[in-house]
Amino acid sequence: MAEALLEVKGLEVAYGGIHAVKGVDLRVDEGELVALIGANGAGKTSTLKAVTGLLAPSAGSVHYRGVSLAGVGAHQLVGRGLAMVPEGRGVFARMTIEENLQMGAFARDDTAEIAADVEQMYEVFPRLRERAGQLAGTMSGGEQQMLAMARALMSRPRLLLLDEPSMGLSPIMVQTVFDVIRNVAGKGVTILLVEQNARLALEAANRAYVMESGKITMEGDAATMLSDPRVRAAYLGEEA
Repeated sequence: MAEALLEVKGLEVAYGGIHAVKGVDLRVDEGELVALIGANGAGKTSTLKAVTGLLAPSAGSVHYRGVSLAGVGAHQLVGRGLAMVPEGRGVFARMTIEENLQMGAFARDDTAEIAADVEQMYEVFPRLRERAGQLAGTMSGGEQQMLAMARALMSRPRLLLLDEPSMGLSPIMVQTVFDVIRNVAGKGVTILLVEQNARLALEAANRAYVMESGKITMEGDAATMLSDPRVRAAYLGEEA
């Protein structure tokens, strides 16, 4: 079995009187693209926030590269090779595209390589090059999603967490974003993808988990899951 880059065991998250995550177990191996799918409110985002320290788990453990993340602040994770693109993108609206990319490399001090990586991001996301001096807050939702992904990649992550990257985007832009996700995974970046668009997520992923009401209810090979009648009925709008 491949090395587990991320391993979550018995994760519980409760806040505001809501038991959002109920004993979740999942793992992401080196080099995988793993999808976590489920309806809105299933607990997917809460799981990611607990992994990254944005929410304190009430029980369970999170290990990254074999080391517990208990007590590790979210701001410390980038230096360890773990980056997250949050739901809603979270770009620095009053900074330019170029400045946002530079912020993605804040934990690095290899100036020449940072400049080379900025150039690489412009090759991957040509629309960002065209608008390099534009304020990020004036961009469309799809362009901001591209920028958020590029900014995260500027940290040279070993593990990239993506939270609902297709949310609020036009169908054409959704396809573009997923093309980029597949491209990034093809370059060896390990990805945990949280996504409501089950079809695209399963088509892109190696393995997948289905989350319902705070619990993992299915897991396995993504292609197999894509053809499972239960998944097709619940998440692809087909009759069982």
